[in-house]
Amino acid sequence: MKRFSKIPVGEYSRLLKQYLQSQRKSIIWLSVLLLSGILLQLVHPQIIRYFIDTAQSQGSMEPLWYAALLFLGATLVQQLVSVAAAYVGENVGWVATNQLRGDVAAHCLKLDMSFHKSHTSGAIIERVDGDINNLANFFSNFVISLLSNLVLVFGMLVLLFREGWQIGTGMLAFVVFALLSINYIRKFAVPHWGQLRQMSAKFFGFLGEHLEGTEDTRANGATGYVIRRFHALLREWLPLRVKAFMGWAAMWITTIVVFTIGNAVAFAVCAYLWSKGSITLGTVYMVFYYTELMAKPIEKIRTQMEDLQKADASITRVRELLQTQSAVQDGIGAPIASGALSVTFDKVSFGYEDNRAILHEVDFHLEKGKVLGLLGRTGSGKTTTARLLLRFYDPLQGTILLEGTDVKKAKLHELRKRVGMVTQTIEIFQGTIRDNLTFFDEKVEDARVIAVLEELGMGAWYRSLPNGLDTQLESGGGGLSAGEAQLLSFARVFLADPGLVILDEASSRLDPATEQRIERAIGRLLQDRTCIIIAHRLATIERADRIMVLDNGRIAEYGDRKALAADPSSAYSRLLETGMEELLV
Repeated sequence: MKRFSKIPVGEYSRLLKQYLQSQRKSIIWLSVLLLSGILLQLVHPQIIRYFIDTAQSQGSMEPLWYAALLFLGATLVQQLVSVAAAYVGENVGWVATNQLRGDVAAHCLKLDMSFHKSHTSGAIIERVDGDINNLANFFSNFVISLLSNLVLVFGMLVLLFREGWQIGTGMLAFVVFALLSINYIRKFAVPHWGQLRQMSAKFFGFLGEHLEGTEDTRANGATGYVIRRFHALLREWLPLRVKAFMGWAAMWITTIVVFTIGNAVAFAVCAYLWSKGSITLGTVYMVFYYTELMAKPIEKIRTQMEDLQKADASITRVRELLQTQSAVQDGIGAPIASGALSVTFDKVSFGYEDNRAILHEVDFHLEKGKVLGLLGRTGSGKTTTARLLLRFYDPLQGTILLEGTDVKKAKLHELRKRVGMVTQTIEIFQGTIRDNLTFFDEKVEDARVIAVLEELGMGAWYRSLPNGLDTQLESGGGGLSAGEAQLLSFARVFLADPGLVILDEASSRLDPATEQRIERAIGRLLQDRTCIIIAHRLATIERADRIMVLDNGRIAEYGDRKALAADPSSAYSRLLETGMEELLV
């Protein structure tokens, strides 16, 4: 199990400065409220001492009434201040953690596909949500509350020293002993929280992965395996949870023992001084009140240390995630030409693993405005070729050019605006049809969205919707047929107006009638655009100008479709004669 190193103080300071700087006014208000609360807590015992000593003197009742009213008023104000401080503190923590959560989520989205392939969605969610939730108290009031509690302890010690050096010295020894004891115990508890957070991410990663694949799990009879693995992870999790709990319990028990010792010290000192007549009964009560009151800030310091040990683990994990660099770095901003884009692969080689190449020196040029039919058996490198064009990965060797521009030199967001891709797997998000088609881009006008739907033959479907573009879609496309979902994915691409369109088995899920609608729509929408069609079926590449056949990551054949079809010795011609489905599957 991985060990978590101690976080440098500078890391805490950097996080606090970065995410609290925009909330200066709230921080100032929180400081004022906490200091006001400290003052009121220090005043309470003084009022009670005055009340007791005045009552003993058997004087007028009027001072007692004033003291009682003052005590009630101070108590009420203290409660109001406490509620206000809690509200402001929680708000500060909420804003700060949301900002951090947004930064971490944005960073994850920028990481390349190799990162997402090696980390489950559940593990990433646990870091973005679970780890950052553990930092809420750290951001909301850790430093200010810690300082205020230390100030409260210091204030009580000052007032106790005023009553006598014996009282002050006894309480000072108690405070030093308490803080040293708690800090010593904390050293043994910190590593367990780090291990617990890591195990939590592992468990939720497993859970998220198998909940997403429930249908396949059931269909293949793997439910028993999943349940066994589920219980195995719980058995692995339990001892770590027990160790973390024992660490917390050790701190809690230590605090109780320390407070008991503190009360004993206060009792011994007060009994000695009262027996000598050096202090009044009201002073004895005040000392005990301060001793009990001192337990609260020390207890809070203990819980803050517990929060800090949780924050240690979470900050380590969040920092590691933020320091993870994408293997695909953004380009310098070389412009990509408008309109249709030519595609050039110059001796491109690539493998997902260092020791296993998928593409071997792939070299071809597709003129702009032309359609390339990309054929090959499963695993031959067809989809990998498309992923390289979108820079989901970078080639190990060689160069990829779009209209003469090296894709590595273009900005990623500009590249992905100019290259559109439609795959078999269609992601439908919970939201309106407008949001699903425009990806929340408010610049896209409704009229243009409707025009694209009409162009794709979805006009009748759109007009049947109860709320038009504001109609809500379910996550995963519930309520849509496979054909409707596929057509919506086409609409997304064409709304982006790319210069290169990649269709990766894009019509394989459609029924014949819908496929005919798609074929007609593609013919109109691919005008003045370059297209790469990855397909197993002949019907989907009949519009291709060029044919490229991949075999084990190498180009087996490349040329004009009609010329290859007319050449009996070509691989494409043999596919036409034999039946492409049989040869390519």
